Amino acid sequence: MFRLPIRTVSARSLIGLRSVRLIRCSSSSTSALAYKTLHRNRKRPSLPTVNEPTWSAGSAVSSIIYETPLPSKSPKTQHVLNCLVQNEPGVLSLVSGTLAARGFNIDSLVVCNTEVKDLSRMTIVLDGQDGVIEQARRQIEDLVPVYAVLDYSHSQIIKRELLLVRVSLLGQEYFHELIAHHNQEGEAAEEEYRSEKYHPKNLAPSQALRQKYEHLGAIKQLSDEFGGKIVDISDRNCIIELSAKPERISAFIALIRPFGVLELARSGMMALPRTPVDGTQDDGTDPTKDAADVVDVSQMPPS
Repeated sequence: MFRLPIRTVSARSLIGLRSVRLIRCSSSSTSALAYKTLHRNRKRPSLPTVNEPTWSAGSAVSSIIYETPLPSKSPKTQHVLNCLVQNEPGVLSLVSGTLAARGFNIDSLVVCNTEVKDLSRMTIVLDGQDGVIEQARRQIEDLVPVYAVLDYSHSQIIKRELLLVRVSLLGQEYFHELIAHHNQEGEAAEEEYRSEKYHPKNLAPSQALRQKYEHLGAIKQLSDEFGGKIVDISDRNCIIELSAKPERISAFIALIRPFGVLELARSGMMALPRTPVDGTQDDGTDPTKDAADVVDVSQMPPS
């Protein structure tokens, strides 16, 4: 009779076989424990090593200068963004926070409801380069409550801004005295302004009244020239309302300032694009060109 050789099995091998059976047969919460028991004493492979290049100081500086993009030399222009957003709390802070994070200073911002119940319109005026503004426009458009952001910078638009300004009727002398009083310059400065010949306190009541209404007539005439109107009159000042383009508003403020501007409230710019009329699209020809610019006179007959 032949006897088969008997192999001795260690306890560790039995645990390994039992763990393999657990992995193959069952997939329970103890499977991970059995896996770690099986692979506990295995040697982990060594991590790959990368030979880092040795840089000299000159080479590193040259590489940094070469990889750094040059700043854009395009000039900053004014951009008008029209944002159509969901009418809900927090949208204004989202949009303004996005622009502030990119370092923009908002020149003007007007928010109002539209004829649609859940839709609001934001008109934002910024100064910046075209490429940077386009990146900001796309980033705002990616916000959840924003439907669309339109750039009216290169479009024909109607611009309007509202101005309310309170102007003094008593003249520059009283206006300077009021400034001195609020600046706390002392009684000496106030007495200096009161000693002016044309100060209302040094005039007869009828003459002061006549001077006051002369100032009112000049203010009204200037307002009419700009298309504004006086909406409130008191014994000391009046309030003017004007709706016009931002440039026209600035010009009116510069002309009305010598009368004494006591208070000023100026809204932001609102804008809507012009609708082109059928048949008037630009076909590349300039209708204002002279005939001599189009026709060569040397090719014409001698007549």
